[in-house]
Amino acid sequence: MIVDGLSTGSMTVRSCLRSLTELINTDARLPMYFTAFTFLHVAYKTTGNQLTDEFLDVLQTTCLQSNDVRRCLNARHSRVLSLSQAATLMKVIANNSRSTVELIEFELSKAYLYRALRCKDSDSDSIYCLANVYSAVLYYTTGQYQRAIEQCALVTRSQDHSQCSSSHVVGELLRKIDDEIDTVLGLAVFYQYLRTAALNKQQTQHVSVFTTELFTHYLHIRCLSITTKCRQLTQTSSTDEVQRYLNFFHELQDLFITDVLLLHFVNYKKYPRNDGIKYSANDGMQIVVSDETIPLISHSVDTSVLVELLQQSAVEHLTTFRQLEAQLLSCVTRIVTTEFETLYAYKCGEYQRCLRLSTQNVHMLIRCSGVSRVHAYHEFIQLMDDDIVSLIGLTLIVNPDLRTSSNVFRL
Repeated sequence: MIVDGLSTGSMTVRSCLRSLTELINTDARLPMYFTAFTFLHVAYKTTGNQLTDEFLDVLQTTCLQSNDVRRCLNARHSRVLSLSQAATLMKVIANNSRSTVELIEFELSKAYLYRALRCKDSDSDSIYCLANVYSAVLYYTTGQYQRAIEQCALVTRSQDHSQCSSSHVVGELLRKIDDEIDTVLGLAVFYQYLRTAALNKQQTQHVSVFTTELFTHYLHIRCLSITTKCRQLTQTSSTDEVQRYLNFFHELQDLFITDVLLLHFVNYKKYPRNDGIKYSANDGMQIVVSDETIPLISHSVDTSVLVELLQQSAVEHLTTFRQLEAQLLSCVTRIVTTEFETLYAYKCGEYQRCLRLSTQNVHMLIRCSGVSRVHAYHEFIQLMDDDIVSLIGLTLIVNPDLRTSSNVFRL
């Protein structure tokens, strides 16, 4: 019934929430199967296409079990709300282990940031800078330093930084970047504790934040230092960016303690600078960057990565569900628990593992009196090999009536 309802109907945030609520009230194991098939459904619909806003919200709702439908729908038309959705996911993945679902949430975070960049709100220009910075952070954590540099450049090379003044980079949203950021955040919290103890009153300022522009310069420098070591860029590129960072630091009037601590690492650690040359806002120096030097970035998600993660996570959920099902019905019948795992192993080219699992399944089923079936829905077909898919297609051509039948083929 779950498969029939999701495969033939239109999947929306409201229908997703309604189904999850009903399934949880029926059996705590059923939402696991629902999640798996939702992942497969979105993967099937998204393969070769862009991720739609509806499916993006459906995935976020399924991963986080969020029940704020209105917020999801409004987020499609607002930079602020799209950024808020991304921040929610970033906060989750910053504290979680690196599971497949967490990697999906990682991709969804990027998708919401891209959505924020696509929106045209006139009242939220400051979100443009922050969305680019968070995008750079996500690329940096996955080792995509060139993409991170491009996102940073959209902020650091802009001549107008006034749009960034009302936004700040929140430390708790930052997944493990480097030891320096962790040290700065730890010292900032300790600094707040000491001030609170010394002044005998509660501090209202949140210290685990960075000025958007300064943090972007720092992240840009980090990326340049790594790519320079890999001989992708010259040492001059990193040096020039350090000088821009120092110039901008001296121009700012309002700073956070985190900004000052971060400057310490840039000044006295491993980043080169043009010593002996000091500039301030009154020196008349202005960094002008032509349009050709600012990268043009397509604000869209690489759906191939997301589709692969959705398929992998779906197989994990289905395997766990089968194991729970086998425990419940062990006294009634024998249940194969690794059929989806076997299909996925073949799809990934892990043929020895596929052969081992297939042999185990055949030995179990050959002594079973019941008839096992494989559902040939589009969502499951994407896990099968080309020969089986071709066989199913030929069967539907020969007998068109099967297209409206129960979509079940005997194993």
